[in-house]
Amino acid sequence: MKSETIKRLFRSIQLQPNNDLLGVARSIMDEERRKGHNVLVAELENMLSATKHSAEITPSTSLSRQTTTHKLVELPVSRRHQLPLMVEVPREQLRHHMVLSPEVEERITRLEKEFVSRKRLAEHGLRPRQKILLYGAPGCGKSMGAERLAWDIGLPFYKVQFDSLMSSFLGESANNLRTIFESTKDVPCVLLLDECDFIAKSRTYGQDVGEMFRLVNMLLFLLEEYQAPGLLVATTNLENSLDKALFRRFDEVLEIKRPGIDEIVRLLDRSLSGIDVSPYIYLYRFAEKLTGMSAAQVVKIANDAAKQCILSYDKFVTAEHLEQAYQEISTIENT
Repeated sequence: MKSETIKRLFRSIQLQPNNDLLGVARSIMDEERRKGHNVLVAELENMLSATKHSAEITPSTSLSRQTTTHKLVELPVSRRHQLPLMVEVPREQLRHHMVLSPEVEERITRLEKEFVSRKRLAEHGLRPRQKILLYGAPGCGKSMGAERLAWDIGLPFYKVQFDSLMSSFLGESANNLRTIFESTKDVPCVLLLDECDFIAKSRTYGQDVGEMFRLVNMLLFLLEEYQAPGLLVATTNLENSLDKALFRRFDEVLEIKRPGIDEIVRLLDRSLSGIDVSPYIYLYRFAEKLTGMSAAQVVKIANDAAKQCILSYDKFVTAEHLEQAYQEISTIENT
């Protein structure tokens, strides 16, 4: 692009700036900077700095205190049956207390910091990670991770309703998916595609090649073009069956692993915090037996042990309570 054409574009942006145009402008500046056109970049930076009005949202200095009033006025509905394609989870219902390994905690914290610092990043031609894929075994906290992001950043949380999205009519599922992305393109929010393997399986996977092929292609296109002011989070249990092109469309691909010994102990301790526990219980020793279980299973064992203690009018949760709860869930898992 010639320098005069670029300058005319920047003058147009000065007249009516918005998030999308400012993002394009900074991308152009970054490209010209890589080409060594430093004089032109300096002129463009001066033009942007002279812009009197910015459409950027100013991030809060505190993640937990940041709130937003931007919400969808109406939830999008399916074309044929007029069923809601998304559901909003109220802020007070968001699950945000998680026990994660230090490595995963660090990466999720980085996502939060990048989002609230998006204005500073944009000043250097950079964008925060916005398209996130969380994968791992069931019950390890993938959906909760998306809710935790919405809670900490202070954004509305919307979950896609796949049963409303899918249609037996040719091309209608893909149109419904496009409607969801269109409805959130100007709304800062966290949009969750929970268990996205439902629609994102490999294009060679299974027998329903025609319609699923179109749907996967639409998802790939929408991810490629995603420029919304919020976060898109997808989760899956089936890493190996997903279309490989899908992974390349995400800014961050993060595995939520089964808890290790330290995380199991923290889960047990947190789950039993509302009841007295026998001082003779050594949680680390008991946690060794739970290695390989999901976080949800560990929490269930602790909750079941606490219930048994209360119903038995016992003074403390004992090792026997925990052992019985462990044996019950092990029996269910082995049947």
